Amino acid sequence: MIIFDKLWVLMKKKGVSTYQLRERCGIDSKTIRRLRANENMETKTLDKLCAALDCKLEDIAEYRKDGPVL
Repeated sequence: MIIFDKLWVLMKKKGVSTYQLRERCGIDSKTIRRLRANENMETKTLDKLCAALDCKLEDIAEYRKDGPVL
């Protein structure tokens, strides 16, 4: 499972609100909700987040094994 806990930590560290993130990335509140719920995210959205926050993908997301992979 991909989780976005690091995104919220980085945003707090950089003083970026969800409103500012939406403005910088051109993403909507539905996408913010999906990020909070650790739901599927398009790579172009992840690219926008990394560009807006000047970071690497591993700074905002991580993989956690949540069960057996079939």
